[in-house]
Amino acid sequence: MLRIYSMQSSGNAYKVRLLLAKLGHEFQLVDIDLLRGENRTPDFLMKNPEGRVPLLELPGGRFLPESNAILFYLAEGTPLLPDAPLARAEVLRWMFFEQHSHEPAIAAARFWLKLVRGGRELRTHDIDRWLEEGYAALGVMDRHLQRRPFFIDGTMTIADIALYAHTHVAHEGDFDLAAFPAVRGWLARVANEPGHVDMDWRPQLAGQMVSTV
Repeated sequence: MLRIYSMQSSGNAYKVRLLLAKLGHEFQLVDIDLLRGENRTPDFLMKNPEGRVPLLELPGGRFLPESNAILFYLAEGTPLLPDAPLARAEVLRWMFFEQHSHEPAIAAARFWLKLVRGGRELRTHDIDRWLEEGYAALGVMDRHLQRRPFFIDGTMTIADIALYAHTHVAHEGDFDLAAFPAVRGWLARVANEPGHVDMDWRPQLAGQMVSTV
């Protein structure tokens, strides 16, 4: 059975749980609290030297870190990852965009302003930059989505999952989506797709749950 090392409030970890729920895969969930340093223990660093979640443990004991790499691996052979070379490249294009232009501003702002106690005071000099860069990324998304329901070829893919995870909670990082109607419409469409679960969702079937480390 697959095992996911995850933090419930992490957008990157939510991507993987959302995909697994959509695919109907059973998996074991191991809670790792970054705010308590559980990702810096010698045991966890042996699994992932970068000390990040999510981390996928495969049967046989191999580990795969990085949320978007995990999405790409798990989606292989499913409708959420197209077979056509250009469409696959477009999926990667938007997943690279998510990591380089979107996540460093929108997810960082949410982490420090919502999740870290006193984070607003600790990172006060970064807030204007996060907002500028985050709104720029949302503008790119909105212009793209004005002409299509999802990011690639009119159908949902893992690119949508990657971008949805942080965008749907962007307000927790002080972002106002009122000026981005195409993004708001897309968020609603993603949430209405079959198999959707919210960030609070946890697997409940017997054998799927692993207690916190």
